[in-house]
Amino acid sequence: MKTKLLNDQGGKAYVLVFDQGDEFIATLLQFATQNGLAAAHFTAIGGFSDAILGYFEPEKKSYKKISLQEQVEVLALTGDIALKEDGTPQIHAHVVVGDSNGLAHGGHIMEAHVRPTLEFILEESPAHWYRRHDPESGLALIAL
Repeated sequence: MKTKLLNDQGGKAYVLVFDQGDEFIATLLQFATQNGLAAAHFTAIGGFSDAILGYFEPEKKSYKKISLQEQVEVLALTGDIALKEDGTPQIHAHVVVGDSNGLAHGGHIMEAHVRPTLEFILEESPAHWYRRHDPESGLALIAL
């Protein structure tokens, strides 16, 4: 992955260009850890060679996995980074992808491999965000 700092006024802004084969979540998590990101939001476009998306089932308090084992276009990807209770960064990202028939698939990104690239804009917040376990939903939600 290639990165460039675009702005360092108040909150940093970065452009990240993921390389073919990068696993999206692991690569972004490594960047967040190395750069001490405690709060940020992002958007991206590009492509994935494969992806596992998640659809949250509230009654089960778990994600149903949706496996996409084909090349897809990343039509819209948004998300945030916040600190978990142990102080490490956590990625929360949703995506809409299009397949070769023009059909859209969407959900929470659990795993995805970049092909050929992913063009990514990340804006850091000067304030920290924290995720806390919510027993009712079973999720780690942002606690302001």
